[in-house]
Amino acid sequence: MAGHSKWANIQHRKGRQDAKRGKLWTKIIREVTVAARAGGADPDANPRLRLAWDKATAANMPKDNIMRAIQRGAGGADDANYEEIRYEGYGVGGAAVLIDCMTDNRQRTVSEVRHALTKHGGNLGQDGCVAFMFKHCGQFIFAPGISEEKVMDVALENGAEDVQTDEEGVIEVICEPGQYAALKQAFDTAGLNPEIHGVIMKALSEVQLQGDDAERMQKIIDILEGLDDVQEVYTTAVMDDTE
Repeated sequence: MAGHSKWANIQHRKGRQDAKRGKLWTKIIREVTVAARAGGADPDANPRLRLAWDKATAANMPKDNIMRAIQRGAGGADDANYEEIRYEGYGVGGAAVLIDCMTDNRQRTVSEVRHALTKHGGNLGQDGCVAFMFKHCGQFIFAPGISEEKVMDVALENGAEDVQTDEEGVIEVICEPGQYAALKQAFDTAGLNPEIHGVIMKALSEVQLQGDDAERMQKIIDILEGLDDVQEVYTTAVMDDTE
């Protein structure tokens, strides 16, 4: 990986997310509320709510906050009528970008997303222009030092699709989205704690960016992630540490 290791990039991204925890919590609460409204208040019977719950606990959100969001969604107390929209576009150097949003005002959201992309050299594309560059899957990433053999045994016994270990010892486990909850439970039971986990859109290829290109791409991602209506940003770009 150009400039920095995969592990350095993972830690860098986590650091940026921690710095924006307040906004992250607000977005997760919205996700929990919408999931509870759509499928009910029981995480065991509502896979989407289970995913949102896991995301909330991974972000160290207090259980009381999660429960209030569930009750608000299941009870229909939240007046906002959110719709889910995915925008596709390009960043610096032709890197693909997927932007998943929840919004109560589609015109506002598309305007903000378009501005975020164009401000630093990207552009908004048509539906389907880059989605084929990503795979919808469950992902678990384990820190160097975790037993590869133990992770592989649990993964392959519980429906994992692929297990890869890089030269630093970072272990990545991929599964079908529907297998994510069972695999996470299996890892929890085995005492294996992934550094990152979730159901994501995983880039099938990467665009390496360095220097000014990396800085501009990071600015695009930061602006997008800072938008209230944006839930997740996925990209094929791999960047130097742009601190």
